[in-house]
This record gives sequence, structure tokens and C-alpha cells, in this order.
Amino acid sequence: MLFPTDLTSFLDLLRQHGDAAYGLIFAFAASHSLLLTLFAGYASSSGALSLGVLIATVWAGSFAGDAVRFWIGRRYGNQWLTSFPRLHRTSQVVVGLVDRYYVWLILFHRYPHGIKGAAGFAYGMSRLPWSTFLLFNFVAAGLWSGVLLSAGHAYGHLSEKFMNDAFSGLGMFMLMVFLVLSWILARKLERIVEQS
Repeated sequence: MLFPTDLTSFLDLLRQHGDAAYGLIFAFAASHSLLLTLFAGYASSSGALSLGVLIATVWAGSFAGDAVRFWIGRRYGNQWLTSFPRLHRTSQVVVGLVDRYYVWLILFHRYPHGIKGAAGFAYGMSRLPWSTFLLFNFVAAGLWSGVLLSAGHAYGHLSEKFMNDAFSGLGMFMLMVFLVLSWILARKLERIVEQS
């Protein structure tokens, strides 16, 4: 079966191709993919993926993604962003905030949708030293991976209590509701950050 049509089939596919799934999750964690990380936590609750390996994978991916963006921002500055107006504007706002609130920004920039992609570049464009950034980025990546994977894992255990294999369509629906609500929360956080 190329495309699974229910949750049980999808989780079986993950069990069969776990190594490839971890590679994909690493790549998406580098871009701070909230929904895929939550779903990976959900998949770990059924044993399709290992929670310990997931935490290490997402932690490393998130840390590496921001370190690369920091390096690009430090190396190329602000000029290369002029062809991307929205990203350029967002990075300018974040650069202005970095000098005053760098600890909080590094710890929480992964959650709001609007700044999570631009923040790493903005840190590199700021006066923030590499060592300070790497230290806080390491801690923040660990917190982010732990929080999201644990939330997805906990949701998986709760949903398992309320349904069995006969209701896997309902399980897929509940997972979609959970992911949509997570996306709405991320958008609200983005608006709050843009207003400040």
C-alpha cells in the first residue's frame, strides 16, 4: 500500500520504515515543523517510533537548523533578504528585539509561525556572540523537542484509551482536530508577537 488510508496503516508504515522517518523528522525539525513533531510524538505512543530517539533527533535537527541560519545571517547580513520582503521585514523586527530580549527570543521563537524561520537569520545579523547563541539555542531546542513530543505522546495515550482499531477513522479525525488546534494556537502566538 503506497498511501495508507487509516491511522493504523500509517503507523504500520512508520514501523517498517523507521530509519527513513527519523531522517525526515530531522529535516523537518530543522525548519521547526510544529505539526510533524506533534505527530511524531503521537506515533511514539503506539510504539511506531521511539520517543527517546525522537527527542534526540528533533533536538539535533532544531539546533542544527538554527545554527545554520545564524551562520547565514552572520556571513551574509541583511542584504540577501531584500528579495524576500516579508522575511526581510520580520528579520528587521527580530534584530531590533534581539539586543534587549535575546534570551526570551531564543527560548520561544520556535513556537510562533511568523518568526520561527526568520529568527535564526536575525540572530546572526545581530551583535549576539556565537557562544551565547549556541548555548541558549541548545537549551531551547531541547525544551522545544521535549514539550512538543511529550504533548503528542500524551495525546496518543489519551486517544488510545477512547478508541480501538475499529474506530481508526475516528482516531485519524481526532488527530486532525488536535493538529488544527495546534496550528491555530501557533497562529495566535504569531499575531501576538507581530503586535509587540
